[in-house]
Amino acid sequence: MSGELDGHVCLVTGGTGNLGRAVITELLSRGARVAAPYRSADRWREIERGFAAGDRLWSAPADVSHTDSAQEFVEKAVAALGRLDGLATVAGAYAGSHTLEKAPASEWPTMLGANLAPTYAVCRAALPALLKQGGSVVTVAARLALEGGAGSAAYAVSKAAVLALTRVLALENRERGVRFNCVAPGTIDTPDNRAAMPKADTSGWTPPAAIARVIAFLLGPASAPTTGAVVPVDLPA
Repeated sequence: MSGELDGHVCLVTGGTGNLGRAVITELLSRGARVAAPYRSADRWREIERGFAAGDRLWSAPADVSHTDSAQEFVEKAVAALGRLDGLATVAGAYAGSHTLEKAPASEWPTMLGANLAPTYAVCRAALPALLKQGGSVVTVAARLALEGGAGSAAYAVSKAAVLALTRVLALENRERGVRFNCVAPGTIDTPDNRAAMPKADTSGWTPPAAIARVIAFLLGPASAPTTGAVVPVDLPA
């Protein structure tokens, strides 16, 4: 499928994480140019070498959970790359393991700040540029946003908020040429998750590369008739 995104410029948040790296790799393999924000320059330099993408990968420091920083990053990315066709809001985090009354009160603002805030800030900042191209946005919720999860209330609610925001934006922009869709992974098969759950049965976990292929499809022209979808991505591949 290499080449289907030739000429496309896509912005990917969360590029230093396992899923974000997989999304960047998949988009580059399909011919896209990619813009990626980072917080830690040392961490990004270490990761960036693995892409070997040359000038097709553009990056700059930014904290995209804040609207001003997200706006500045998007403006710089568009100035550097000339346009913006797609956005994958992969940045996020997980916290959980306690029931609602036992979980630390800080989990609520932490999860909303890690999951909803960057999705909102980057979508808001990127929309004007996407409207010029008739672009596509893919957000990342979670299976727990659909079905709930004992011990993960703050996380599930924050991801449900991402899902709700996606649906609102899909409706608001349906006639304006920008599509918004959402993927809802189950447990992602990453080294971090394996270390955190060493006794878990990993046979049903989904590799990041498999989720990245779905995200790339939703960003590409083959999914042009689709907006407002919530796509479960929770089977092994």
